[in-house]
Amino acid sequence: MHTIFVSWVVLGLLAACAGRQAEARAFFVFGDSLVDSGNNDYLATTARADNYPYGIDYPTHRPTGRFSNGLNIPDLISEQIGSEPTLPYLSPHLTGQKLLVGANFASAGIGILNDTGIQFLNIIRIYKQLKYFQQYQTRVNALVGPEQAQRLVNEALVLITLGGNDFVNNYYLVPFSARSRQFSLPDYVVYLISEYRKVLAGE
Repeated sequence: MHTIFVSWVVLGLLAACAGRQAEARAFFVFGDSLVDSGNNDYLATTARADNYPYGIDYPTHRPTGRFSNGLNIPDLISEQIGSEPTLPYLSPHLTGQKLLVGANFASAGIGILNDTGIQFLNIIRIYKQLKYFQQYQTRVNALVGPEQAQRLVNEALVLITLGGNDFVNNYYLVPFSARSRQFSLPDYVVYLISEYRKVLAGE
C-alpha cells in the first residue's frame, strides 16, 4: 500500500510539472533514501548505495549514490521541468552556475524524528538539511546577489519526502522498541504529524 501511495504521488507530481516543462527553475530536494541522489556517499555511514546492483539501469550503469537501479524521483521531476538533475549538496561539483539549478539535501536513513536511523551512524538529519539550505542561499547570494537569489528560491520547486523510516527504522525496528513502548500506533502517527509540522514551520 505504501508503494502504491508513493507511486500515485509521483505520478501526480509529474503531471503537475508537465505543463511547466518550458519553465526550467530551481529544484530543492529534502528527505530520505527515496530521494537521496548521493549525499551519503560523502559520509561515513552504513546507509550507502555505492555498490552493485545500485545504478545498473542508470545511463552510466554504475552506482551513483541513488538508492535505485536507475533514475530516482528527483531525476524524473527534473526531466519534466526541463532542468538538469540536482546535484547532492555535499558534491564538490555543486559550484558556480550549477548552484542555480538547485540542490539535493536528502540523506538515506533519516526520518522526521531525530532518533530515527541512529543505527546508520552518520546521516544528514532534516534539521541539518535545512541548515545546509541556509548555507546554499548564502552561496547563491554571493554568486548572483541577494535579490536574484531570493527570486530563485521563491520560484523554486520543493520536494520533501519523509516519514517512512520513522516506522521501518524506528517504531518497528526491533520488537518492543522505545517508541512502540512510548506510543500506541495511532498516537505515534499523531505525534509524527505534529513533529512534521514543526519541520515545515522551521521550528
